[in-house]
Amino acid sequence: MAKASTDIIIIGAGIAGLAAGCYAQMNGYRTEIFELHHQPGGLCTAWERKGYRFDGCLQYLFGSGPGQPFYQLWQELGAVQGRSFVHHDELMRLTDPEGKTLIVYSDPDRLEAHLIELSPGDRRLIRSFCQGIRALAGFDLSLLQRSPKALMGPTDWFHLGVKALPFAAPMARWGWLTAQDLGQQFRDRFLRRAIPQMFGWHSIPVIVGMSLLASMHSKNAGFPVGGSLAFARAIEQRYQSLGGTIHYNAQVERILVEGDDHVVNRLPNRRRHRAIGVRLYTNEEYFAHRVVSACDGRSTIFDLLGGRYTSPCIQHQYGHQYGGHLPVHSQLQVSLGVNRDLSDQPHWVTYLLDQPVAIAGEQRHELSVKHYGFDPTLAPEKKSVVTVTMTTPYQYWQRIYGRSAYHSEEIQESGILIDQLEQIYPGIKADIETVDVATPLSYERYTGNWQGSSCGWLLTRRTMPLMISGLRKTLPGLQRFYRIGQWVEPGGSVPVVAMSGRNIIQQICHEDRKAFKATVPA
Repeated sequence: MAKASTDIIIIGAGIAGLAAGCYAQMNGYRTEIFELHHQPGGLCTAWERKGYRFDGCLQYLFGSGPGQPFYQLWQELGAVQGRSFVHHDELMRLTDPEGKTLIVYSDPDRLEAHLIELSPGDRRLIRSFCQGIRALAGFDLSLLQRSPKALMGPTDWFHLGVKALPFAAPMARWGWLTAQDLGQQFRDRFLRRAIPQMFGWHSIPVIVGMSLLASMHSKNAGFPVGGSLAFARAIEQRYQSLGGTIHYNAQVERILVEGDDHVVNRLPNRRRHRAIGVRLYTNEEYFAHRVVSACDGRSTIFDLLGGRYTSPCIQHQYGHQYGGHLPVHSQLQVSLGVNRDLSDQPHWVTYLLDQPVAIAGEQRHELSVKHYGFDPTLAPEKKSVVTVTMTTPYQYWQRIYGRSAYHSEEIQESGILIDQLEQIYPGIKADIETVDVATPLSYERYTGNWQGSSCGWLLTRRTMPLMISGLRKTLPGLQRFYRIGQWVEPGGSVPVVAMSGRNIIQQICHEDRKAFKATVPA
């Protein structure tokens, strides 16, 4: 059954899709969003269990400070109006079995003094590192995402280079160094082990972590009170107030392309090889002048479009036949509802273990524990949400999915982690009121993301150049089709994918010779 045509169909109501819908509506385009889930946000989500809200995304949000980079983006999307943010003075702590602790302060002066106290022999390296953080304090991260790359000419790149010139020295010093590389430069044995974990994963470029600390120190990387889903719902409300329509529980089976057998007779005068709509699994068909995919990149290219519009470069990225060539981030999250007030405890601690534990077939030498006691909206009064997260091999969980072993493995792995927590927080096992386990298959099932990746392509030294240049937002041989979100913006992150949605509408306005405009709700 065919439905009336609109201007733009958007697949996916994650942050990228919602942002694209908002800016399209601001510029006079009629849009409809199709979302497979029953709620907005995509990976920017949370779920309720027995009165606890388990957050699956945000730890901090670039753009939380008025007048700071990305803040105007969130104003235009209606996401920060009336919202409080929690700004932490430290990113995390790392503790070894003897109790030696590295506190990753966001203030470079405090961090420098603390590091030198831990290892006076590394004074020179420490001062250089903290000076790099200070140098990045004025760096506008949104410069790299502010303009659609497809519209940037030589003059635009020149101006971008001029604005980035003051930061060339720290980029040259730290841009291609990973956290693992940095750790190996320290003489102190504890710091050699702790530094690689200080930004969440050992392969992250150090410059990214330094920028995060600089943003935290300037109060531009806070946690939005209410968490990820409440944040996404604010953008959903903005989109709907602009006149947009969201279809929930509406999974797209196929992107309709002029020339396909089942639509060519219906639209005989249209140009071939042009995206003209979508077909749902209910067999309903919706037509539009343009189609924007804000959902999983691999399923878009190889399932919704049948692999017909690809290239050697895309084949290499996704490894359609070879298992993948760019790194992705599949994770395991064990969430606990705890009858204990942890608001006076450090919100994020990574414990370096003296004896590794086996989780999902891999030996783990550290345990990353977070609590959300700083946000009273996520748990009942005087209770806390605690999460343990780690990378995990997708193939391990895929092999046992759909069998009783899968559920048994979830129980077993969560039990192992709870036993570890009992040693850290004596008596906590008796305080646990509910347990929830999210594997890569959970993320894949509820969001459609390939291998359950939580950030598209993982941001590493290898993908860093792609983050700066971006990937192509179109596919070869297919007109009126665009792709946005974390699979064309390596490293993902909520502000980057929102800017991806903004940029694609700016590009569409340019194609239609319209002046792009953005408004802030009253």
